[in-house]
Amino acid sequence: MNHTIRSVRPDDARALSEIYRYYVENTAVTFEYEAPTVSEFLSRINAYTKHYPYLCIEAEGELLGFAFAHAFRERPAYDYSAEVSIYLRSDCRRTGLGREIYTALENELKRMGVRILYACVAVPEDNDPHLPPDSPLFHEALGYRKCGEFRRCGYKLGRWYTMIWMEKMIGDFPDIPSPLIPYPDLS
Repeated sequence: MNHTIRSVRPDDARALSEIYRYYVENTAVTFEYEAPTVSEFLSRINAYTKHYPYLCIEAEGELLGFAFAHAFRERPAYDYSAEVSIYLRSDCRRTGLGREIYTALENELKRMGVRILYACVAVPEDNDPHLPPDSPLFHEALGYRKCGEFRRCGYKLGRWYTMIWMEKMIGDFPDIPSPLIPYPDLS
């Protein structure tokens, strides 16, 4: 499949919100109970893209998924860390597209000066129809490691779910780091 990875545009919000809707309504991958409206989704895109990359993968005019980063925490000392997320159209999982777009996102974050990535991932406790073990396995295959766990902290679809934090170091840690470059300011 011939595809491209690019920064999202405002007119992508409708298609991306539909990709996300699937996960809200059918899975415990996200803990939202109601899918955001297109307007809400666009507001999120606008908020995140003020400082961080928000990428989508497209083939033949169709959006197949998206990956984005946002502040790990709001305090300036956390500037060198970012939280990342990815959502692929349900029929595009296990195709290699996730690895490709996440790698592109990681490369952009490195260019900004981000040194460590975090992913907050729901994990199943048993055979769960709403949450396959794909996300922790995907992140592990990309070099993330578990660094924290919150047991049964979320309730969705009639079950309690555990969240784990996973981290990946993508840069060095100099005594005095250069200031982080906001994504829109990268050339």
